[in-house]
Amino acid sequence: MDLTNLTITKTKESLQKKEFSAVELTKAYLERIERTNPEIHAYLTVCEKEALEDARHADRLIAEGQDLPLLGIPFALKDIFLTKGICTTAGSKVLENYIPQYNATVVNKLKDAGAIILGKTNLDAWAHGSSGENSDFEPTRNPYDTRYVPGGSSSGSAAAVAADLALAATGTDTGGSIRLPASFCNVVGLKPTYGRVSRYGIVAMASSLDSIGHFTRTVEDNAFILNVTAGHDEHDATTPPVAVKEYTKELQKGVKGLKIGVPKEYFIAGVDPRITEIIKHSLKFYENEGAEIVDISLPHTEYAIAVYYIVQTAEVSSNLARYDGIRYGSARQNFGDEAKRRIMLGTYVLSAGYYDAYYKKAMQVRTLIKRDFDEAFKNVDVIMTPASPGLPFKIGERTNDPLQMYLSDIFTVTGNLAGVPGLSIPAGFLDGLPVGLQIFAPHFSEDLLYRVAYPCEQEHKYYLERPKF
Repeated sequence: MDLTNLTITKTKESLQKKEFSAVELTKAYLERIERTNPEIHAYLTVCEKEALEDARHADRLIAEGQDLPLLGIPFALKDIFLTKGICTTAGSKVLENYIPQYNATVVNKLKDAGAIILGKTNLDAWAHGSSGENSDFEPTRNPYDTRYVPGGSSSGSAAAVAADLALAATGTDTGGSIRLPASFCNVVGLKPTYGRVSRYGIVAMASSLDSIGHFTRTVEDNAFILNVTAGHDEHDATTPPVAVKEYTKELQKGVKGLKIGVPKEYFIAGVDPRITEIIKHSLKFYENEGAEIVDISLPHTEYAIAVYYIVQTAEVSSNLARYDGIRYGSARQNFGDEAKRRIMLGTYVLSAGYYDAYYKKAMQVRTLIKRDFDEAFKNVDVIMTPASPGLPFKIGERTNDPLQMYLSDIFTVTGNLAGVPGLSIPAGFLDGLPVGLQIFAPHFSEDLLYRVAYPCEQEHKYYLERPKF
């Protein structure tokens, strides 16, 4: 049995039946990482000693009859989540030697649930990027074809799950940084409702947009993890006291009678027509399952990228101002080109004489984008779109064209501006490269996302088509 090619559900069942131990499982992943990571560059830090200690502890708890939600499950953490005593770089040379004094809330929740942390994954520095190429260390490569990007900024996490280097991995999504790499790497990626999962202990990018989610191989596994990470946190005022649902409860309820909105603004010239056909094929499946397909409009979508890159850069410039090299981190000259670009853009739009013309106006249009979603959800249950207008592109292809790179997120930034949850699931392949289907739902309706995604996944089982490593 290949221990690294199972779902969380199957792995938990096998661990409890003692078909293999947590130590055997962890060693299998560590061996695979050692063999594969030099080509993929998914991990920046591998925590072999700590992982094996946690695995031995998990085996003792299993022997005692305990059954924690993620007991013995090998996990990877995007290297933007603070980990006590373990280097946290945010993919930047500025924090190359930074050792945090505490864990992020999500890290504590995962560890308390029994997860085994295999290591910290690569990312675009400070989470600035759509491709994984902006890492100050080494670009991550797409496991399905290493000539191509895996998407970003959560590049290492998506690639780790896709290449069977972790059972699941955390990510952050500020404008598509989970959903785009999930689409490019044929995995399931969740951006929850803004505030559904605590941001405490995670290096901030743009504080009004950052959402904390994760990658898995299957929809069920994804729902299972959200049960652990979601909820109010006294350390993060953006997490409301909204009850955490049992996200796996309605997976098999089906979609009969549900209304699925298809916004015309996401099916336009410039989208690869083959991707449009794949999404239409998915919509036909849902129609055959008894859902009603409804044409809708999100009229302010065309302004989303402009609004996003004003709001986001303004907040980036404020958040990065703290890295002065005095308390921790190295000097600011170690900021990469993309970080410098965003700092300059953000400082400009917040400066005297330009604040009203740019930032204030962008915030007003952001309200209109949110209103578009609110109005749409009065008439439909969920909204379906492509996750990306194009396929993964070759490494180096867009590095000298920032605008082209920014347009990769054209279909994902709206979810962050509106604060709604979004899920990308595998929808097929073109030229051997994955394509993702994106689903939006109303605020705090992640259970509905999973319910809608599950039957499509179970019908097509694209997650079984693993890269050849």
